[in-house]
Amino acid sequence: METQEFRDIRPSPIAGTWYPGEPSELRQLIDSFLQAAKTPQVQGEILGVIVPHAGLIYSGLTAAHAFKALIGKDYHRVILLSPSHQYYREPLLTTGHEAYATPLGLVPVDRKALSAIQQLLSTSTGIEITPVRRDREHSLEIELPFLQVVLPQDFSLVPLMLVDQSPELVRGLADAVAAYVRSLPAEEHTLLVASSDLSHFHTESRANQMDSRILRAVEAMDVAELYRLNARGEGEACGLAPIATALLACRELGADRVILADHRTSAAVTHDTSSVVGYGSALITKTA
Repeated sequence: METQEFRDIRPSPIAGTWYPGEPSELRQLIDSFLQAAKTPQVQGEILGVIVPHAGLIYSGLTAAHAFKALIGKDYHRVILLSPSHQYYREPLLTTGHEAYATPLGLVPVDRKALSAIQQLLSTSTGIEITPVRRDREHSLEIELPFLQVVLPQDFSLVPLMLVDQSPELVRGLADAVAAYVRSLPAEEHTLLVASSDLSHFHTESRANQMDSRILRAVEAMDVAELYRLNARGEGEACGLAPIATALLACRELGADRVILADHRTSAAVTHDTSSVVGYGSALITKTA
């Protein structure tokens, strides 16, 4: 889509730092990750993916293991769920702009979908989705270049940043998202993307233990266990609520299996095992 179609574009605050700012360099980096990634065999429909959100040099290969499975798929819109690494008083945010800009072009925001989800959510819970302008949230934006590469057809974006990571908000949002997707024509496909890194700043041995617990709970679609692990300090995910929302919404939409795609830590790039960040990716599928 051409820039002039949108008067109000969110500029990227992280292009050139978290990922390359030059289009051909960015495309080449993503292509290299996709070529190196190995995607598990998938039976049925992919309803959602869980992917990490560090700088692409660190987490891009892990993300590619899930995103590669989307190549050749046709999705009309992407509901992208991320945490908020900046403080806001409001529990749930979206962008106040018409489109996101990355070096690969523009991604239009689906205002109609946002309005429908807002109506469903506020009716059932009273929670409002607050638009913000010129946010600096990397965990949402970092997924966009991958989506622009693997989904070559135009897709619209429903960006949701969860400040409040409580089970109550997760349940209400998951119900609203699922109800919205169910209301769409069968041929109008929607993908859920949950953005989250795993453990932060432990030794690699400790990180692997913690991440293994979280990923087992993800694979079992056990949201209650995810929250228990987090509360006990036995597992970590900065995007706990986005993961939980995607799992619950996809389950309401018929998902019956989570396929783990990849797990590694930042030590694979830095070679420093004394303090690492964990990255995992997964596919949420409907096989029945």
